[in-house]
Order: sequence, then C-alpha cells, then structure tokens
Amino acid sequence: MSSHLIRQPIGGRTREAKDMNIKDLTVLERASLLSGQSMWDSRGVKRAGIHSFVLSDGPHGLRRQMGSGDNLGIGKSKPATCFPTAGTVANSWDPELAKTMGQALGEEAKSLGVNMVLGPGMNIKRNPLCGRNFEYYSEDPQVAGHMAAGLIEGIQSQGVAATPKHFALNSQELRRQASNSIVDERTMRELYLTAFEIAIRQAHPWALMTSYNMVNGTYANENKHLLKDILREEWGFNGLVVSDWGGSNSAVAAAANGSSLEMPEAGFDSMRQIVAAVRTGELSEDDLNARAAEVAQLASLTYDPNMDREGLLSEEQIRKHHAVARHIAEESAVLLRNENTCLPLAPGTKIALVGDMADTPRFQGSGSSKVNAAKDESLLELLQSGQSNELDVVAYAQGYKRNGEQDQSLIDEAVRAADNAEVIVACLGLDESSESEGLDRSQMNLPQAQIDLLTALKATGKPIVIILVAGSPVSTDWIENCEALLYIGLAGQASASASLALLTGKTNPSGHLAETWPIAYEDCPSSNWYPETERDAVYKEGPFVGYRYYISANVPERFPFGFGLSYSHFTYSKLSVDEHCASFTVTNDSNVDGATVAQLYVSAPKGGVLRPTRELKGFKKIQLKAHESQEVRITFDQYTFRHWDTNSNSWQTESGQWTIMVGSDARTIELQSPLDLKGSIEAKPADPALGHYLTAQVKAVTEDELAALFGHPVVRQGTISVFGDNDPISSWKDSKSGLARFVASFLTKHEAKQEAKTGSPDLNTLFVLNMPPRAMAKMTNGMISSQMVDAIVRIPNGHAWKGIGGFITGFFRNASANRRTRKELNHE
Repeated sequence: MSSHLIRQPIGGRTREAKDMNIKDLTVLERASLLSGQSMWDSRGVKRAGIHSFVLSDGPHGLRRQMGSGDNLGIGKSKPATCFPTAGTVANSWDPELAKTMGQALGEEAKSLGVNMVLGPGMNIKRNPLCGRNFEYYSEDPQVAGHMAAGLIEGIQSQGVAATPKHFALNSQELRRQASNSIVDERTMRELYLTAFEIAIRQAHPWALMTSYNMVNGTYANENKHLLKDILREEWGFNGLVVSDWGGSNSAVAAAANGSSLEMPEAGFDSMRQIVAAVRTGELSEDDLNARAAEVAQLASLTYDPNMDREGLLSEEQIRKHHAVARHIAEESAVLLRNENTCLPLAPGTKIALVGDMADTPRFQGSGSSKVNAAKDESLLELLQSGQSNELDVVAYAQGYKRNGEQDQSLIDEAVRAADNAEVIVACLGLDESSESEGLDRSQMNLPQAQIDLLTALKATGKPIVIILVAGSPVSTDWIENCEALLYIGLAGQASASASLALLTGKTNPSGHLAETWPIAYEDCPSSNWYPETERDAVYKEGPFVGYRYYISANVPERFPFGFGLSYSHFTYSKLSVDEHCASFTVTNDSNVDGATVAQLYVSAPKGGVLRPTRELKGFKKIQLKAHESQEVRITFDQYTFRHWDTNSNSWQTESGQWTIMVGSDARTIELQSPLDLKGSIEAKPADPALGHYLTAQVKAVTEDELAALFGHPVVRQGTISVFGDNDPISSWKDSKSGLARFVASFLTKHEAKQEAKTGSPDLNTLFVLNMPPRAMAKMTNGMISSQMVDAIVRIPNGHAWKGIGGFITGFFRNASANRRTRKELNHE
C-alpha cells in the first residue's frame, strides 16, 4: 500500500500524506492501528513515526474531555463555544455560514488539542420524534449535503479532520445498537445516501463515521455494499472510516469491508482476531494494509508538532467565537407567525417577560454533543442589565416549571406580570429530557403547563410574542393564542442576544424551515410504525419522507418545508430555463433590507417511474437591500434529474417534459416552466403493482405493494427464542432466566428513577439498556473478550451458572493473553 495517497486542500495549499511502508510493520502492529488506545485517542506506532491522534465530539462545539472520559456527554469537558445545533443551522440554508462555523470549530479543535472532529451529523430526518434530530440538518438531502459540505470545508481548512456521520440510515435511538434498517435500494440511494454523496464529492472529508444500526441485515460498520461498493468505489472516498463508539461488531469483517478504525479502546482481543484472520486467510493482507494505511494517513494529515493536548481557548477566541455563534443564531431563526406586524417591537415597548427559559436558557440537546459552553447569557439578564435600551421590561415571571409539573401559582404570577405591559414575550419550549441522544421523543406536544400558561396570558388581551426553543418540530394547536412566533431552535450559547436582535429588528429574520412541521404527529408518513420496538425497522414509507409525502399525498401541514417569514417582502419574476440552469429575478419590494431563500424544485415527466410530486434540487440564500432586485442563477448538476434504475443498477435520467419550479417554500410555487430534456432512458410507467405508492398513500400499503417496492418479499425477524450477542440488554425482560429479567428490570427502573430525580435522562443507563452484549468487548479496553461475551449470552438463555463460570474462566484467559500481546507489541 505504499502508493496509497490522500491529497486534500488545507489552508489554500495541498498537504500530501504518504504512508510509510505499511508492510514493514508486523501484522500485529498493523492490526493495532485499527482500534483505539483510549476513549478519545487512536493508537500509534512509535518506531514507525505514526502518531496517535485525538478524536472529539463536536458537531456544534468541541466536547474535549480529559482523563478516561465518556461517550455520552456526562463527564466534564473543557470550555468551548457552543454554536447552534445542526437542526438550527440548517434553517439558515446558507452553506457559507456553515463554513464560517466550521472554521471556528477547527480553530478551537487545534487550541484544545483535537485532531479529528466527530461531525457533522447529517442523517435524513425520517420522523420528527427521533431523539437525535437536533443534531441532523434536514429531511432533504440537498440541504443536508450542502450544509454539511460547508461545515466540513471550514473544519478542514484548519488542518483538522471532519467526520460526517452516521453512515447510514440512523433514524431512531431506541435499540440503536441492535436495530436493522430495512430499506429498498432506490429509496436508500436517492434519499438517505445522497446527502453523504454530495458532502463527500464536494468537501472531501478525511474521515467518516458509521452508524450503530444494521442496514438490510448487515451492520453498517462492516457493510460491504455501503463501505466498499458505494462509498469507496463509486464515490471515490479514500479516507478513514471510524465506528461509532462501541459500534463495531466484528473487527475482522470491518477491516475486510472498508472500515478503518474501531473506537473506543477495544483492547488486544480485536488485534488477536485480526492477526488470526490474516493467518487463516479469512482477512486478506491487502485489506489489512489498506486499513492501517488509512489510519496512518489521517495521523499524518492532522499532525501538528505545536499542538498542545492540554490547551485551552484564549479569551480572544471566546469573545470572537461568541460573536460568530450569535450571528449564526440570528441567521438561522425562523419567523413562523407575525400577525398585524407585531414584530419587530418598537423602541420603548413595555414588555412582560415570561418563561423559565428566559432566565435559565436551553440552547443545546443532551448526549455526546453536549458542550461545556465557554460563555452563557439569558434574555432576562440581558434585558435587566440594559443591553437593550429599546425595550422596557416592566416585569418577569417564571410562568411554568421546567419539568412540566403543573403549578397554578406560577401561571397566576405571570398573568399579574402582564398588567402594566403592552406586549408579553414568552419563552416556551421543550426541556432537556425531551431531546437527547439515547432516547426518542414520546410525542410532539409542548408540556401542558406551558399551554395552560399561554391560554391564561391570551385572556389578558395583550399581544403575545413567543420565542420557541426546540430542536425539532412541535405541535402548535395553540398558535392562534399568539400574535408572533419566533422559532429560535437550539441556538447555542448566544441564543439570548440573537433573540433580542430579532425581536427589536436589529436583525431581520431570514431562516426557512429545513423540515416540515405537521399539524399533528398522526399526519407523519411513518407515524404508524415509528419507532420500531423490535429488531427490524422497515422503511415502509419508501421515498415519501417529509414534504415529499405531504405534497404527494396532499396532506396539509402546519408549516411547509422551506417556510419562513421576514420583516421584508419578496417577489419572484422572469423565470428562464434551459438544459443547464434556471435563472429568475427576486425583488425586495419593501422598505426593509432583508434576505430570503430561493428554492428550486423539479417534477419528473408524467407517466414515468415512481417519484414524489416535486423534489428540491437547488437553493440560494439572497441578501437584498430595500427595493433591490437581483438575478439568481441555479445550475443543474448530476443530482437534478437522476433516479436509481433498479434494472440496470445505475443512475438514469428519463427523457420527456420536466417541470422546473421556483418556490418560496415547498408548497408555495412562485414560478414554473416546462423543460424538454433528452435523458439516458425513455420514460417508463411505474409498476402498477406498487398500488398505494402511486398516490403516496403509504399508510395503506399492503405487503404485496411493499414487496413490489423492494423487488422481493420483505422478511422480518420473528420473536426472539434464543438470545444472541446482538440482542440488546432491554430484550432480556422476556428471558426465561430470572437473573436476566432482574437485570433488565433493575436498569429500566433505575433510569426512570434517575430521570424523575434530575429532570434529565440517565444516558449511561439508557446506553446499557440499548447495548447488545457484544459491545462490552468494544467498550472495556480489553477487559472483556469476545469469549467472555459468549459466556454472558448464556445467562438470558437460561444457563446462568454456565454463563458465570464461563465468564470467570474467560477473564483469566483474556488477562493472560493480553499480557502476551502487550509484550509482543512492545517488542519485549
């Protein structure tokens, strides 16, 4: 593999990372490079000059832990800037803004001693209840792909590796390490993989992280179709593939099928398995060399002899990046309602500030992405300290308890606070326990205590402005009770000052929703089968996700994909289309400078293959002065007209009359024009066996129609009769072993008790409940071997004593083997 080479632009120049002659390393040394040395460090080979490198969570801010650390955001980490989460930044529809954020992240990574940032998160938002949606950009691959590309380019401009994740089809947190995402090839490629393809082809990330789940029966971290056939061969990715923490199943299968590094410290057992597999021919030496070279090259690409692993941010960085975070938050906020031009608030307006989140802000989600914010601020603090002389705060009231507990006295206090106010500004939203890695949301509603508060405030007759804090859509049945609704999202550590600028008109809202907000959860296409509680999660809705469903099935939504209001008003005109691009004019015909997002949608020729009614294929954020016009040009590219043809297993374009549309959101088409296109194949009518799919009525789809979508009957796993090493601990509740049932019951009750006590989910316990036993061999620095896992699995299968005995025997055998391996690796 001495010819293996990565060439990537870094800071305007090209750095070449030539591997040393990997073949000169022993097989064990090569195998050692394929697993971590600690929770956050890779393993190096000192004699070969291959340095270890530091990995850190960081989709929206560095979580640089010291010491042993953890992977769930529980332990203490170094102060860093908490930027808006991906789900919020996506609402800016501005890849250049994402790039600016990436540059700041990369700069902070170097200051904190980090070589590789684990982000961006870019999975498609299949369902609004996914607990990790706040970490993901969009329901659409164009938005997700281009926003991720911007962040990647920014991070890597600083000589730090970016790591888009989770590849692929990570759509639920329940059973996330033991879930099997079953999806048809067309839907997988056109919807769930296209975002990754865009980011990889455009931004050339140096690394990529696989997801915990299986994809069509094979774990993502060892999935040849994903990692070799598509990622490496089709897309030309030549970087490092890293497992999610504890997400490696078989170290041998991972190396054989394109995954380079399993994290965290899997210990010597994985190394021995790889060495043995090479000796028996189960793993080719070429594959081992390729994986070892990828690790060595990442180490070379990111090596900086001046990097201080104990470093901290400077005061100047904290100040500068807080301003960057504020600007991003301002650009990402979405004005969802503004009756009677309630906003912006005029100078001197007397306001009553209501809501616990105005005093104790929530600006990020829970889990591995949780940042120890270098600076914090609250709306109450800013207003009371006079940082906005334009508004007169006559009173503040808490209004509700954060955990949702009912307290009428708080509502009464808030109503009294409104007595002398002209406008009520209420900070409402979801609390910390509602959106977190490790668990999915149970429903879309705001806490009833907040809705009751809003009802009481409406009765005062005062105009109400809501600042809404949430990382994902919420039900808004209460929307008629407010005059203005400003969706700030999870906007990072500067969310308060950003909100203030938006309220007063210093900043004109320009965000547009990157996901559909349904009227009710039951309207969601996958609501009847999400989340899947057993192993097999069948993506029965096919391509009809988000706006693709609502528009194709003619289901009304509360706020359509791409929606966003402004203090300005924009009109569209003069659409011109040819085979290369669409051009049109956007005019700000108001007296206020502002920005909007022009969105390009296409509809395929009638009578062709199954497709949604329209699909986003391009967009552009436009800044316009008052009464200014600008010609906008959106170029067609390789993604604009293609579909995956299952007969030829290739991308094809149908000939015929396409419709090119320009919209201010997915539902509101401002301009449209036909385009006669000569494609690679003639339009072919969709298979009538698809039945309800032809009208997007996915909730009525039959098993035969599902089989037509997949091209074969979909087989699901039956009830577990024998527990294996890939069945989660939570499934032990159905074991015939009393000991196994006790373990599952104890953990479930302990988690519920801790959440009730702290108001936040117990992520460690949830991780264990969702964890299959095989992950124990990947998360314990070699203390537990695969042989010991086999013994553990005997317990839920009714052989407790054999399991315990085998575990003890395996412990001593593993300890002895580890001593021998350590000596061999150190050449003792």
